[in-house]
Amino acid sequence: MIKAALEKVINDDMADIWSVLDGDERRLVIDNFNIQHFKKNQIIYAQGDDAEHLWCLLKGKVKIFKDGVGGRQQIIRLMRPVQYFGYRAAFAEEPHMSSACAFEASTMGALPMSLVKEMINNNMKLAWFFISELSHNLGGSDTRIVNLTQKHIRGRLAEALIALLANYGYEDDNMTINIFMSREDLANLSNMTTSNAIRTLSAFVNEKIILVDGRRIKIINEQALKKISKFG
Repeated sequence: MIKAALEKVINDDMADIWSVLDGDERRLVIDNFNIQHFKKNQIIYAQGDDAEHLWCLLKGKVKIFKDGVGGRQQIIRLMRPVQYFGYRAAFAEEPHMSSACAFEASTMGALPMSLVKEMINNNMKLAWFFISELSHNLGGSDTRIVNLTQKHIRGRLAEALIALLANYGYEDDNMTINIFMSREDLANLSNMTTSNAIRTLSAFVNEKIILVDGRRIKIINEQALKKISKFG
């Protein structure tokens, strides 16, 4: 009964990777797939930890971040269901170079990387799946580095808001971004100080581009926000 329910979860939520596995490999995944629940702000793995698992976000939101100078965080990537993470360091045979934390109560599946590597050795389609994933992530990181270093503060914050919208969408009102973020997290995502993030948000409010209610952000003029993001 439990395995049948687990197989349904994996089959429904991990259809992309599931499709490249044969029957025996699927059974191995089911037998070794460990579903875990994380509270809001709970660390999934920390910078310097051994990379022992492939993680799949099934429900919730996760941030991947790196500690920088003076302990300041830089949010590198935002994860949404269903995305995979935590495996790069294992392929590189090094500890995690970043940390992962649940933005909100989240459900994840963990698969031992030793098993993943074993299956890759016997399944070229699975190998190409991860090559594709890593390549897309690298391309996105290259673009993000340029934007974070060359765009002005307004462009960086606008880009962060557009990225949040692209990842998590709107709430039912088709205005409110479907994630609650602190000013500090917005700053860490945009490569700026918290005070600059607060001032820039206020400027966007005065320009009637957004509305802010605590950690809830409503986008009033999406086109204007995209224009600011594009031209920096």
